[in-house]
Amino acid sequence: MKAVLSRTYEKNQTKGRFLVLNGNELLLQVLTLELPWNDNQVRSSCIPEGTHEVTRIYSPKFGMCFLLHDVLGRSAIEIHPGNFASLTEKTDTTGCILPGLAYEDINDDGVTDIVQSTLALRKLITVLPDKFTLYII
Repeated sequence: MKAVLSRTYEKNQTKGRFLVLNGNELLLQVLTLELPWNDNQVRSSCIPEGTHEVTRIYSPKFGMCFLLHDVLGRSAIEIHPGNFASLTEKTDTTGCILPGLAYEDINDDGVTDIVQSTLALRKLITVLPDKFTLYII
């Protein structure tokens, strides 16, 4: 099984496609939303591309989610539910990855949000093992 997060960088946020593959078979695809690339600055940037070991954890704030390990210069980077990722407007992340099933401007502020995040995370939890490697490209 292989997990790959492919990103598109925008000025105010980073959009992605999180793919779970079994060989050439696509098991699951969800979308992601993160902060923009800001030179890996803590609390204001998505994390650098690379390979990260990930474990399933229980977060008191988010419930069952995933924790990325050994992120250069960063800590407590999770894949958890949320809808907003922006430096200019309301945000649900300070560097973590928000999964979802669609993009939509849910609060009419002109900034793209991600929707059905809790459902997307549940789908990831169902398909992914307790420990896996995530390739961010």
